[in-house]
Amino acid sequence: MTEPITRTVRVPGAVLTYDIREAETPSEHRPLFIFGSPMGASGFEQLASHFGDRTVITYDPRGMERSTRELDSELTAEVHADDYHRVIEAAQLGPVDAFASSGGAMCALHWVVAHPEDVRTLVAHEPPLVALLEDRETAIKVNADIVDTYQRKGYGPAMAKFIQLVMHQGPLPDNYLDQPAPNPAQFGLPTEDDGSRDDLLLSGNLAMPPFVPDANALGASPVRVIPAIGALGEGGLARRGGEALAELLGVEPVIFPGDHGGFAANEWSPNNDPAAFAAKLRELLDE
Repeated sequence: MTEPITRTVRVPGAVLTYDIREAETPSEHRPLFIFGSPMGASGFEQLASHFGDRTVITYDPRGMERSTRELDSELTAEVHADDYHRVIEAAQLGPVDAFASSGGAMCALHWVVAHPEDVRTLVAHEPPLVALLEDRETAIKVNADIVDTYQRKGYGPAMAKFIQLVMHQGPLPDNYLDQPAPNPAQFGLPTEDDGSRDDLLLSGNLAMPPFVPDANALGASPVRVIPAIGALGEGGLARRGGEALAELLGVEPVIFPGDHGGFAANEWSPNNDPAAFAAKLRELLDE
């Protein structure tokens, strides 16, 4: 692909950094906006590299990597959704197709309702929609406990609890929080508190009010919304969120290869196949 052009846009409470990779050759394809939350642009480089025939936009969410965030500024799904709109508006490349991962997929469900002029097709991959789950009350309490642990004890203990949560398969039992706290060392995490409290996942996303997508508004939107899940991770919270979104919209979820981060092969998921993932995404966007 061509080298990215990096730009910034000032928005209420933040300065967002985004990248534009122009298509290698003239193309009739719409630009593709690839994003997640809290993952920044660097996490999507492997996926973006497979779309040289499209202009690709990536960005860092407020408070992540190169983007700044005023710590006292509000952080909600609606705020993130407005950031997507402002990036596309600043890039002057809309309407776009969009692939959104995890928290990005959740927040994008508000974006396509609030600004349907920005996007034509949204592939929402494993949005953690805890508010739609049968065990929603417990899941919301568990998220709150992780945030509280972060504020009291720091990164290691809180992240260990988060890893334990995402490894759990199936609905969370009512007594989930009664189990002993995991040892951060067993996951290779620090046991000492370094005093920082700026991790976007632990202080931001998990602390956001639970988001409930508006099924009627999504149905009325001209945007084609495609719920997607990974082939791996059955019973995991994020995959269950994708399945719940599909049920809400009355469709079957599209299955992508790999796990929750199937668009990237790395030390945690070396068997992921970004090329196969990109091929599936291309198939959907070209329909």
